[in-house]
Amino acid sequence: MTQFFQIHPDNPQLRLIRSAVEIIRQGGVVVYPTDSSYALGCHIGDKEAMERIRAIRRLDDKHNFTLVCRDLSEIAVYAKVENHHYRMLKNLTPGPYTFILMATKQVPRRLQHPKRKTIGIRVPDNAITQALLTELDEPLMSSTLILPGEELPLTDPYEMRDILSHQVDLVIDGGYCGFEDSTVVDMEEDTPVVVRAGKGDISLFES
Repeated sequence: MTQFFQIHPDNPQLRLIRSAVEIIRQGGVVVYPTDSSYALGCHIGDKEAMERIRAIRRLDDKHNFTLVCRDLSEIAVYAKVENHHYRMLKNLTPGPYTFILMATKQVPRRLQHPKRKTIGIRVPDNAITQALLTELDEPLMSSTLILPGEELPLTDPYEMRDILSHQVDLVIDGGYCGFEDSTVVDMEEDTPVVVRAGKGDISLFES
């Protein structure tokens, strides 16, 4: 049975946050809001939960998951941040960006790009996400909640509960949070490259 928590978007109730994190720690798949759209999340070390997310979205084994982190210091644990990129990351986090960076050994191999050994990193500007990450004390493995055959993420938590009943363990209703993708920026090289334009301002990367 899918649980349904209504959590205040600005002042998340700690009791519900703790319950949500316990579900994640026990191997649950949760739907939660970010600063660009709703997403599916699970524990970073849980392969079975990751496969459940793959099944919900019908993703192949080449799909890149994203690690959702609290802040820049946590990014540095899971991704190699060069000095010349540090200021940009500091200025753009939290925000609606996904950064492609070289993964560190802390990242399970199954989450890395199979050839390039990279990982997508996000620090959403969303109070519920930040509360979950603070209580969890580690990143969430995450993927945007776009269902097979659809081009845009779901936006209505009640619809999510109806459609995903018995497929996810928890739907968090954090109010409307949009339906745009994050802007994806590849930072493997010295010059950042916008791979996908989304909610994050791309003019910052134009010379």
